[in-house]
Amino acid sequence: MKILIKKGGTGDIALIEDLARRSWPVSYGDILSEKQIVFMLEDIYSSAALARAMNQGQVFYILFSDGLAVGFMALITVQGVLRIEKLYLLPQVQGQGLGKRLIDYAESVCQNYGLAALELNVNRRNKAYSFYLKQGFRVLYEVDIPYHGFVLDDYVMRKDLH
Repeated sequence: MKILIKKGGTGDIALIEDLARRSWPVSYGDILSEKQIVFMLEDIYSSAALARAMNQGQVFYILFSDGLAVGFMALITVQGVLRIEKLYLLPQVQGQGLGKRLIDYAESVCQNYGLAALELNVNRRNKAYSFYLKQGFRVLYEVDIPYHGFVLDDYVMRKDLH
């Protein structure tokens, strides 16, 4: 399996949107209502929303396995830490070590920026929570974020690198 992680740009928006639309329903189907999934895909992963995220400083990375795009993540520096704003893999490649490859890549970006920690939010019922624990993240606190009539019930997690 040949792995490549490539920085994404505006020319990759359609690809990132497609990856999100293929991964989100599986990631959140047992956690969120269909109405919330549809709303959030449009609000966060439409072409316009992705372009806005890029313009606001989120840097996207696309993961290719044997030449096929199978996942992505978005990073942004906030208050001296590197936040993983988005990290998704297609369901058929989960469990193959690719998520760890993205976390390792985020760690190298963090260190290159001279930052001491990675942070992220994860839904408290998302199976990715246990993955992040295995990658060395710890829970800082729980947060309930009102979001357009929905509630995002997350853990805020952190991994210190120094």
